[in-house]
Amino acid sequence: MDANQLICPKCNEPMVQGFMLDRGYSKPINVGEWIEGHPKKSFWTNIKLPKGKSISIGAFRCSSCGYVELYALDIFAPRK
Repeated sequence: MDANQLICPKCNEPMVQGFMLDRGYSKPINVGEWIEGHPKKSFWTNIKLPKGKSISIGAFRCSSCGYVELYALDIFAPRK
């Protein structure tokens, strides 16, 4: 995916790459993740995560109209 070539489907202006912030109570700041399946209630953690692989979310915002589009791909995982 070439982030420099994404064009807004609403107004045909360039899209700018960013990410979804995931900030939990007393947890470090993380990149938001997509997880397959349905969330289930948990007494201790509020949500019990289904078993499976999580994928980081990349977000793209239109520089003109503000439309946001999300993609769940391994290329959006945090890197050094």
